[in-house]
Amino acid sequence: MLAMNLEGEETPHGPVFIQEPYDITYSMGSVNPEILLNCTAKGDPLPDYRWKQNGTDIDLTMSYHYRLVGGSLAINNPHKKQDIGTYQCLATNSFGTILSRKAKVRFAYLENFEMKTRSTVSVREGQGVVLLCGPPPHYGGLSYAWIFNNNTLYVQEDSRRFVSQETGNLYIAKVEPWDVGNYTCVVTNSKAEQSTQGPPTPLTLRSDELPGILRSGNLVINVIGIAYEQLSGGVMGEYEPKIEARFPKATYAAKGSSVKLECFALGKLFTSDVHKYVDSPSQPPANIAWKLTNSKICLNWEHVKTMENESEVLGYKGRNIAKAHSG
Repeated sequence: MLAMNLEGEETPHGPVFIQEPYDITYSMGSVNPEILLNCTAKGDPLPDYRWKQNGTDIDLTMSYHYRLVGGSLAINNPHKKQDIGTYQCLATNSFGTILSRKAKVRFAYLENFEMKTRSTVSVREGQGVVLLCGPPPHYGGLSYAWIFNNNTLYVQEDSRRFVSQETGNLYIAKVEPWDVGNYTCVVTNSKAEQSTQGPPTPLTLRSDELPGILRSGNLVINVIGIAYEQLSGGVMGEYEPKIEARFPKATYAAKGSSVKLECFALGKLFTSDVHKYVDSPSQPPANIAWKLTNSKICLNWEHVKTMENESEVLGYKGRNIAKAHSG
């Protein structure tokens, strides 16, 4: 409290803070070329001001870089290496000196990705997959998105796909043929007002089938056998759920605020209307035909028509059961 005489006037007293500095995160891309750390104190006589950075007195004679605005410290054209740290204001008069709370100056930045070629990720149809983002060095909160096949439309979250805002990783619960392509992680640091894209990650479908390519021009195939296997009813292409996104050990939040906890599982999503089982089709595919084109065997067949109370056939897996000899 300020000392008052009987006439209600202030009597001489030591400095008392009215305003103290607070933490600041400065954007490297900011159009404002100055950081201002606030400090104001009352006193009689009026106090003088000094500042410390990391416990060391700042030389305010460096007028091109530091200047006092009242008691506040202005830093002109801030430099990350020189100006990052902890600052305190000191107010002094003939009665003594007071020291403000500590205020941290940080710099928000986002470096570019290392543009090394990323390995192809190959999975079976129906499996889940995690595509890693691996954000570059940064300071400040990040947000993440993914681009598919260099398309300007960002990958949207749905029941199969999820982008973690904790790690940036893209989760695809159940890979479909139309998911094949190149995926690019886009990282944005709103505080630094910067965005950057990583190198593309190719996603392909893994096939366990025998290749139908003839490696020798004089190879003759005598027998081709076709075996069929229904891909419905959980036989193939469906996998048990597996939790991938992990909870943090602890989450802190202010009372009354909202908290988002991420959880995502790989595997096929089942809904209540698919928990019914009916007989599988009893017929193989019809009108199977094959043709040799440019050293490749092309197989064609007519999809079997499902009868009432039969499960839908989603596809077939062909096997090359061939006998061959050199001519």
